[in-house]
Amino acid sequence: MLIAKSIDPGNIVFIQGDLGSGKTTIARGILHGFGYEGVVTSPTYTLVELYELVKFRVAHMDLYRIESTEELEAIGLRDYFDGQTIFLIEWPEQFSFFFPKPNLRIYLKLAGEGRKVWIEHLKPKYVEL
Repeated sequence: MLIAKSIDPGNIVFIQGDLGSGKTTIARGILHGFGYEGVVTSPTYTLVELYELVKFRVAHMDLYRIESTEELEAIGLRDYFDGQTIFLIEWPEQFSFFFPKPNLRIYLKLAGEGRKVWIEHLKPKYVEL
């Protein structure tokens, strides 16, 4: 997926949208864009799925079921703020204050039989297509 070309180690990506709009599908596409060939599962119940790639780690998170900052702290996410881990965060809305400002926001909306996607890049970067 071309979006992966615009993400650097240490970046934070917020993936926002309606229930069932494709947030995990977008995260899966990004991971495959990084060259990951394994299965990418939804972190809905595990809360965090870690993917160790050759040059960096990806933390794919789903905050939908998190109810408090204490719960978020208990997961141990601060250990991954190492400048090398890429965060793909689904449902970041209620805890956006916990994370540094995202480098990329992806918005998804169900629209009839399909979806609408908006991408907001908050850190300019030249991407060669």
